[in-house]
Amino acid sequence: MEYFVQQLINGLTLGSIYGLIAIGYTMVYGIIGMINFAHGDIFMVGAFGALITFLVLVGLFYSVPVVVALLVMMIVAMLLTSLYNWTIEKVAYRPLRGSFRLAPLITAIGMSIALSNFVQVTQGPRNKPIPPMISKVYEVFGISISLKQIVIVIVTTVLLVIFWYLVNKTSLGRAQRACEQDRKMAALLGIDVDKTISITFIMGASLAAVAGTLYLMYYGVVTFSDGFVPGVKAFTAAVLGGIGSIPGAVLGGLLIGFIESMWSAYFSIDYKDVAAFSILAIVLIFLPSGLMGRPEVEKV
Repeated sequence: MEYFVQQLINGLTLGSIYGLIAIGYTMVYGIIGMINFAHGDIFMVGAFGALITFLVLVGLFYSVPVVVALLVMMIVAMLLTSLYNWTIEKVAYRPLRGSFRLAPLITAIGMSIALSNFVQVTQGPRNKPIPPMISKVYEVFGISISLKQIVIVIVTTVLLVIFWYLVNKTSLGRAQRACEQDRKMAALLGIDVDKTISITFIMGASLAAVAGTLYLMYYGVVTFSDGFVPGVKAFTAAVLGGIGSIPGAVLGGLLIGFIESMWSAYFSIDYKDVAAFSILAIVLIFLPSGLMGRPEVEKV
């Protein structure tokens, strides 16, 4: 029983990171109907931003409190990824917004490759490790719970509460929901659609940056290719939960985390990705819109 609960905790930690990335996918799809395949690489850029910030802090100061270091790393990573995602949206996606649907998709794949290769050239192809930032582990009824895992769950929960408030209780959230339902009508009602979409990209990038910082803190290493697999799994989580549904993205991320953790613990770790994608396929057969997605209504 202790082993089972231990895997649940591991799955919750991993699923929290996937959930943060998945929200970016589902927000962009919900508001403009496009899959931003560069989002996984934005997550990777956030992790590298946090890494560089950590190295600068260590080089400038003899001793920095972990809380302060993490906070500064998150802020710098959020600023960096927000700038990248805002630029991508303005330069690559906005001119293609009214074109046929494959054009933005191909552009997104191109931006993903460009970001990955840019980081590979500027930072090198090797793994970039950092020393453990948090090493404390608590033993509770035979179950090991690291302080890193507690930090990840708390940060994710706080961000989701803030995010829920922004989307549901503010004028920005109302503008986003209006653009999601009908962009042309929203523009006629005085909503700045371009600005709302840009802010949506910035919000998604900020969450991806936090996820990248937490990923770096948890695993202690990052490389230029780390945007692909977590990005694909976060996209899978968004589809599993129901693309366009923010609670669904979080639920999907947690489910993918639990599936990976349980499969790695009780079966072969080599097939944990196969298990996650197989369950996605099974769910979509019976629930084509995902677990919490709404079926699309064709307007006539």
